[in-house]
Amino acid sequence: MDPASKSGYHHGDLRDALVSATDRILVERGLDGFSLREAARRAGVSAGAPAHHFGSVYGLLTEVAIRGFEELVAFLKAGEAEGGSDPLARLHGQGRGYVRFAVAFPGRFDLMFRKDRLDDANERLRLVGASARHELERAMAACLGRDISSPHVALAALGAWSLVHGFAHLALDGKLGGPAAMASAIDEMLPQLLAMYRPDREQSGDA
Repeated sequence: MDPASKSGYHHGDLRDALVSATDRILVERGLDGFSLREAARRAGVSAGAPAHHFGSVYGLLTEVAIRGFEELVAFLKAGEAEGGSDPLARLHGQGRGYVRFAVAFPGRFDLMFRKDRLDDANERLRLVGASARHELERAMAACLGRDISSPHVALAALGAWSLVHGFAHLALDGKLGGPAAMASAIDEMLPQLLAMYRPDREQSGDA
């Protein structure tokens, strides 16, 4: 009998329950404290259920990372929309969205960039990761008034990503203070830092 049937889960419900359990473990214990057995226990299913539905620990963690990138894209789009019609404000809004995502989903955020713990050959993971990068490069291209294929855009996007990624880690490490101070830093300090970063001054070989 399928383990999901014993616990009253439908196939999709069990997958979601295991993803939710994994999220909680990652927040509480970090990636090094994660195990399939603990995820199964928290989801209320047999120890073999995660492997049955995801194949391995890499399969389950990869599914969580995929959902993380999907959420990240949504946060980037929401932040960009706050910038209205101004391309630079929209780019800064994406930066705020990136950090807000990291604060909202700290376990997923850490996992998404740990390639050693993910199935790097997973096509869904590759596509959703590329989608997140495309959002940043698209906003950067609009800000610079260049084609998205320009090497200059890729270089500038990498610089902006490095800045907001580091800022996100400062927030998660508690370096920005409590919740109120953190929210203020994301809304006020981060845009000022991004304003100091001038992608139009990056050097590249394209015309």
